Amino acid sequence: MDKSSFSQYKSQGGVKRLFRAFGYSLKGLKAALKNEAAFRQECALAVILLPAAFWLGRSATEIFLLIASVVLVLIVELINSAIEALADTISTAHHPLLGQAKDLGSAAVLLCLVLAGGWWGYICVDRFLL
Repeated sequence: MDKSSFSQYKSQGGVKRLFRAFGYSLKGLKAALKNEAAFRQECALAVILLPAAFWLGRSATEIFLLIASVVLVLIVELINSAIEALADTISTAHHPLLGQAKDLGSAAVLLCLVLAGGWWGYICVDRFLL
């Protein structure tokens, strides 16, 4: 393929690309913290739960899974926020497929929260009641 067939918006790679990508990621986190109440709430919970994972977990595996479940919630919340922003950019008028896309993103966050809550609950029961 010749170079003219590539998108002008696609990066060309290299170390410079890594620094730009890192900058875009920080910009995205900043936007989520500024504009997304759910992400802020989950970050506040993460500030409490991440250190608690080291106290609650009895093995490296348990600690890792406790931390991973919290981080997974944050990741899925970011993806859900991206879906919502994209849907709102396409149209703010009601459209069944845009509404479905938003609902599916929300369902993904819910399942992540259930997974994290279940794992934290299991570890707490195992640690304090059994």
